[in-house]
Amino acid sequence: MDTTPSQRYICANCAYTYDPAKGDPMNGIPPGVPFEDLPEEWVCPMCYARKDTFDPLD
Repeated sequence: MDTTPSQRYICANCAYTYDPAKGDPMNGIPPGVPFEDLPEEWVCPMCYARKDTFDPLD
C-alpha cells in the first residue's frame, strides 16, 4: 500500500502547484509533507500568497 501523500494544491494567484512528493525546497519543506501539515505561516514560493489561497488540484 502506498502511504505517500499525493494531494496536490494549486495557488489561485499564480498557479504554482504544491506537490507533497516534492515538498518545497525553497522554503525548507522536505518531500513527504502533506499540504495540511505545512506551517500556517508558509507562503507560496512564487508569489508569497498564503495557504488559504490554495485549492485542491487532484
